[in-house]
Amino acid sequence: MKPLFFIFSLCMLSLGFSQDRGTNAYILEQQETTVFNDLSDFQKKVMCGGATEKPFTGKYLYNKADGIYTCAACQSHLFLSATKFDSGSGWPSFFEQINKEAIEEVEDSSLGIKRVEIICSACKGHLGHVFEDGPPPTGLRYCVNSASLLFKPEQK
Repeated sequence: MKPLFFIFSLCMLSLGFSQDRGTNAYILEQQETTVFNDLSDFQKKVMCGGATEKPFTGKYLYNKADGIYTCAACQSHLFLSATKFDSGSGWPSFFEQINKEAIEEVEDSSLGIKRVEIICSACKGHLGHVFEDGPPPTGLRYCVNSASLLFKPEQK
């Protein structure tokens, strides 16, 4: 069942299907000035509306530099580059968040199936989803939209 779902999801996304649930749309409406103001329109759709960038198009998919990935909106630290791996999914993937408080998990049944959405704990912006098919030591795959991330290279 998992491979079939993965193939279906990938096909839908490659055809230009963009998930846009609007669950986080309230974020921009609650305040006049927010951490989301400086984002591009597409980043706002992803982080505030739950949209998904097309696979294999994200800025950080092939980034192999050492550093820290932060939330694009509030710059909270989310992932270390040492936890990034090539999952073959088309999105940047990590097996562990930087700390247990960095990311919140929310049940997501928007496509008619149960998944686990991940959001930034600080600003509540949509990041992507987490799956239980990652590598050791956690067995997790945090599948993240590049549009939700900024990369800060390691200072040498």
